[in-house]
Amino acid sequence: MSSHALLQSLGSPLDAAQLAALFGHFALLSLLSVGGALTASPDMHRYLVGEQHWLSDAQFSASIAIGQAAPGPNVLFIAALGWQVAGPLGTLATMSGILLPSTVLVLAVSRYGAARRSSLPVRAFTTGMAPLTIGLLFAIGWLLAVPAAARPLDLLLVLGTVVAMMATRVSPIWLIAAGAAAGALAAR
Repeated sequence: MSSHALLQSLGSPLDAAQLAALFGHFALLSLLSVGGALTASPDMHRYLVGEQHWLSDAQFSASIAIGQAAPGPNVLFIAALGWQVAGPLGTLATMSGILLPSTVLVLAVSRYGAARRSSLPVRAFTTGMAPLTIGLLFAIGWLLAVPAAARPLDLLLVLGTVVAMMATRVSPIWLIAAGAAAGALAAR
């Protein structure tokens, strides 16, 4: 049995080289995802949807929504993306790619930083990461909101959610429930 036939029997439409490229891309993003995996999702979108055409915009957005709605760590959307691309092997490639490099790096850097906590370079690095993380979070917010701009009611819902989150102490779960209800009503 060839390796491609074996991969297909395991539920993967990708060959070994494509799975390795998927792992490699997510491993690289692991080292760039300062502030969490969600901050690297614009590049995940570029790669999976725009470059490889393995997912549609709707599949990408649905994977993020499912991962964020599920209980547990917010990195679960990576598993949903991998599953959409190549089943169980895609999930293994994306999750191990996003988790392994950053875990090794964090362990090494935290030991280094703990030993040199009061040094100027360590303090400067820590201070500089905050605006970078905020900018990356705005980028994913923009990426996820752009499809809503084509539908005025959806855009109004997005803007209303942003205002409600900034101006009130309403739990985000109620805003998610309102969005789900609006989506269910619009699907009728």
